[in-house]
Amino acid sequence: MPTTWRCGRFLFDFSKRKRPIVMGILNATPDSFSDGGQFRSAKDAIAQAEIMIKSGVDLIDIGGESTRPGAEPVSLHEELDRVLPVIEGLKDCGVPLSIDTYKAETMRQALTAGVDCVNDIWALRQEGAMSAVLESNKCGIVLMHMQRDPVTMQFNPEYQDVVAEVKQFLKERADLLIGKGIDHNRITIDPGFGFGKSLEHNLNMLTKFQSFSELGYPVLAGISRKSMIGKITGKDTNERVAPSVVAAIMAADRGAKIVRVHDVPETIDAFKLWEAVNT
Repeated sequence: MPTTWRCGRFLFDFSKRKRPIVMGILNATPDSFSDGGQFRSAKDAIAQAEIMIKSGVDLIDIGGESTRPGAEPVSLHEELDRVLPVIEGLKDCGVPLSIDTYKAETMRQALTAGVDCVNDIWALRQEGAMSAVLESNKCGIVLMHMQRDPVTMQFNPEYQDVVAEVKQFLKERADLLIGKGIDHNRITIDPGFGFGKSLEHNLNMLTKFQSFSELGYPVLAGISRKSMIGKITGKDTNERVAPSVVAAIMAADRGAKIVRVHDVPETIDAFKLWEAVNT
């Protein structure tokens, strides 16, 4: 099992932590599936980040392009206009920052501006992304699995064995980074709930989530408010707080070292109870 994760200026030591890292989602977008448009201006996004920080968030993930099912890509210029002012406003906030992007130039400029981690739904498969990360000697890296692309990923996704296939993909991507000289303790893996998976696939991955830890990297669980929760509960996105918190706890019980969430205060309160019981 991993003991540390190097995330830019910060080092997370899992041997000294009881609960997972809580990664707060900060979407500076007009069309993200849950909070699109709420924090579109840099001022609003920074204010939301400050609420997360006061609640005890461990890491803030800043995104300037929606990757919800069916989402169309945005231009590099537009993405940078959305995220760089937010990064500038938060770079000295005392909490590590992550950039949620697959564009190499966004990675470069965000890292230069002060982010500590690159969170890539394409697992560095887009042109130039691998080189952009290799230029940094300490940024954290989140490699996620996705079948096809955001526009088509939910068109009848198919697997023979979703857990085995996702594990193999993540192993290959991590091995490639290791082969290029990236330190093992900079890498985190994300099986990609909802990214080219049916409800059955998602539930299978959550049930067997512990299996992903066998690869030897911290595993991130990003289930917050996703459609799998809506399909089970019948609730709209803004009514999925309680089951999202439960999903984060379930993932933690199955070895998640990072949970990526919209609802930071509620998740951290839940983990306080979880910690007390698991002491």
